[in-house]
Amino acid sequence: MSHALEATFASLIGKRVTVRLHDPEGGFRDIVGYLESPVTLRNRHGKLIEFSHDEIALWKEVIEKK
Repeated sequence: MSHALEATFASLIGKRVTVRLHDPEGGFRDIVGYLESPVTLRNRHGKLIEFSHDEIALWKEVIEKK
């Protein structure tokens, strides 16, 4: 795990993010929710999803419209 990525994700705890992960069977899958730790987020259904920084293809913070 990259220390820079870990530090970035640590600073985003509590923020809404989208993360595109490499799927083991090929392709990608997206997860969206509020970051609870550098390796977990809670989706809109309340489910806690764990991921590894090694799986990440892309990510970004989701800026909510007011």
